[in-house]
Amino acid sequence: MSSSDTVPETGVSTGLSLRAVGAGLLAALVGYASSVAVVIHGLTAVGASTEQVVSGLVLLGFAMGLTAMGLSLHRRKPISIAWTTPGMALLAATGAVEGGFPAAVGAFVVTGVLIVLAGLWAPLGRWIAAIPKPLANGMLAGILLKLCLAPFLAVSQAPGMALLVLATWALVGRVARLYAVPAAVAVALGAMALDSSSDLAGGAALSGALWPSVTFVQPVFTWEAMVGIALPLFVVTMASQNIPGLAVLATYNYTPPTRPIFLATGAASALTALGGAPTVNLAAITAALCASPDADPNPARRWQAAFVGGIGYILFAGLAGVTAVMVTRSPPILIEAVAGLALVGAFGAALMGAVQVEANRTAALVTMLVTASGLSFAGVGSAFWGLLLGGAVHLLYWRPTVSQPAK
Repeated sequence: MSSSDTVPETGVSTGLSLRAVGAGLLAALVGYASSVAVVIHGLTAVGASTEQVVSGLVLLGFAMGLTAMGLSLHRRKPISIAWTTPGMALLAATGAVEGGFPAAVGAFVVTGVLIVLAGLWAPLGRWIAAIPKPLANGMLAGILLKLCLAPFLAVSQAPGMALLVLATWALVGRVARLYAVPAAVAVALGAMALDSSSDLAGGAALSGALWPSVTFVQPVFTWEAMVGIALPLFVVTMASQNIPGLAVLATYNYTPPTRPIFLATGAASALTALGGAPTVNLAAITAALCASPDADPNPARRWQAAFVGGIGYILFAGLAGVTAVMVTRSPPILIEAVAGLALVGAFGAALMGAVQVEANRTAALVTMLVTASGLSFAGVGSAFWGLLLGGAVHLLYWRPTVSQPAK
């Protein structure tokens, strides 16, 4: 066993930890409930039908669950896996591409392959890590901006439900910040179910969705989808999920080797993409729930939290049909509002990371504004152009650091 694969220990890793089990179930609940609306919105934005959304959610549950269970059990570390929430926001901002959802599926497959390559070929991962953090954060902030405005735009279109969701989010966040978004999601889902316009009150729409199924999607590989979805999705997944996920684990003295993580998540992503599922990756926020002392005082037993979290995601896959039908048949602005609330924290962190260093602020702001503008040229979405133009400004303003001679 290499030094990079050591596990911090304060005791013997034996026996079942009830605290770890509770932390794992909480991580799955928070991870699923806080951002499932973002996933559904992203998939529908690129052309997925309700059946394809259901299929994607089912396979996402199994991809996250099985990879988390396998990696945490094998490495005895709390390696939590999640879907790429910023990537789903990217899909929502990009919208439909030429070739429809099959072209988006082709982009999902390529993204998974690129993650596998990052595991096999170390320089690829280093290149992604070498992208200036202000630019990566600026791109992410631009992607998230439109969705984060949706909760407040929803007030003018569906004032009753929107204000109720906003009030729930604010009040619950005041006393228990971790539960603010899940509580808002629960209220929104309740409002959606009771809304007569959603045709769900009688339950007829749900009857055929209780047993979700998997639908094969023949991938189509187009230049527009590769540049507009696959490349930005890969960058966002690596820069906003995998790298922060590794940083969270390192905070608690866990340093697992990256190769098996990238190989497992990349292969799972490429395979499940054929059923409409987007990318899976290292978790960041929920990773802290499983890796912190709250999961168990003994670091050598915290892997059980990530393992149980994986089981939770598999169980949630059974709710894919009910969740997808309920959300997709509700007012779109309300879905966007719930998704936006789930991303407010991520937007704040990305914006701070973009503008914190004054020397890089202009380039980062150009990246953010171009990305947020929705600019599309030659069939390529704004995230790519934002990163490209921001990078050009960064190079234009860059000045080499000249070391001062010792006195």
